[in-house]
Amino acid sequence: MIDLDVGSLVEATAATLVCGSVDARCHGCVIDSRAVREGDVFVAFPGENVDGNDYAIKAMEAGASCVVMTCEPWLVLTNAAAEHGCAVVRADGDDATEFMLRLAAAWRARHDWLVVAVTGSVGKTTTKDMLSCVLSSRYRTHATEGNLNNLIGVPLTLMAAPEDSEVVVVEMGMNHAGEISRLVSCARPQIALITNVGTAHIGLLGSRTAIAHAKAEIVAGPADPLPSGVEATPGLVLCSTDDYTPLIDRTYAKPAGVAVSLVACGSDADVSAHDITLDEDGHPSFEVRLADGTSRRASLALTGRSVVADALFAISVGLRLGMTLDETCDALASMRPSSMRQEVVDCAGGWRVIDDSYNANPSSMAAALDVLSEMRCDGRRIAVLGAMGELGDEAERLHDLVGAYAAAKDLDMLVVVGEGLAGRIAHAAHLMGLSEDRIVGCADADAALATVGPVLATGDLVLVKASRAAHLETFAEGVE
Repeated sequence: MIDLDVGSLVEATAATLVCGSVDARCHGCVIDSRAVREGDVFVAFPGENVDGNDYAIKAMEAGASCVVMTCEPWLVLTNAAAEHGCAVVRADGDDATEFMLRLAAAWRARHDWLVVAVTGSVGKTTTKDMLSCVLSSRYRTHATEGNLNNLIGVPLTLMAAPEDSEVVVVEMGMNHAGEISRLVSCARPQIALITNVGTAHIGLLGSRTAIAHAKAEIVAGPADPLPSGVEATPGLVLCSTDDYTPLIDRTYAKPAGVAVSLVACGSDADVSAHDITLDEDGHPSFEVRLADGTSRRASLALTGRSVVADALFAISVGLRLGMTLDETCDALASMRPSSMRQEVVDCAGGWRVIDDSYNANPSSMAAALDVLSEMRCDGRRIAVLGAMGELGDEAERLHDLVGAYAAAKDLDMLVVVGEGLAGRIAHAAHLMGLSEDRIVGCADADAALATVGPVLATGDLVLVKASRAAHLETFAEGVE
């Protein structure tokens, strides 16, 4: 956890000290005044609806040792600061995001960590969790909590790392070109992964090629030397079957002198998976093969074939850090799914819910429908789907494709939540052969719960999947 004096904080961020002592000690950094603990730095983010500057005095009252303002401090505030012994600084350019990045970069520079950074259109959070699971079996490992993977979340992750951490696993998301470059400059990873290049955020970036270039920024920044005490091989891990891997290798990795290793399902690579099978609950088992001929059988408690590729990334990094194949596979076998990410819940009514309501894009929708069709089911297979966000001009076409894919699964019931783009899923599914009596349209998650909840029966298997804006977690919680 971050631990430095106000003078060092000001120097690292080019902020201006308004009042208070440069010797005041800061322990921890938060952006929510309700989370302030004694000694924390509170960073006030401005906003149209909620302005963090308005909560600076509450942060002082809660024990903050320093508040970072993004507007001109007023007299009442500086008086309160004097009363509570709290330093007040003003962020350079009133830019709270840049303040966070600079402070986290300074904290990162003070520590001899091995940083592993992971990005990708699909699977990055699951891969991050797998990396944490594998690496923590040997090293003191700190990892991104939940989905804190943006320009604010990554600094929070770095500044929350315990002093004795050996490895820090950082998930990096992005909505626009240039964002991952900023994160890399802050975290300075020695090992990076790109799980794949898909269509997530295509509405913001315009094309998969643009997404590939934005993701590849993860290999373009400076990397710290390897830490003492951690045996590791730096470099970049890619999926050999992703069609943008050659571009990333040729355009980014080779010019930077970054060594690339490859993973793949069903084809040879440095680490590959073969003979993938699923048990009746959708848990995969597969043979892991290394380029040197070493192999073993591995099993996961997570669901679906798609998680096998994520596991290969974790295995590859574990090997780069000196772990054996047996160590990595044994660690993965103990891992359990995260909440709302293909989490299978046995419900009191006798049905089961595959809660994958955290987020969605076309690739993850297809993977989730695969899980629904492959798992054991003693009743009906039901998909409750909603719209996907940030698809731009491709949105209508991609929702149509999801509907067509759902129809190909021959579902017993397709419940489409929402109108507009969500409605295109229903229309395409019907057009591709799913009978009208199997398709149910609902205006929102509450309506879906009221309509579908009462007709669920013992043995039914229900998939719940959409982008967060659809609030399908309400439905999942209601039927569980």
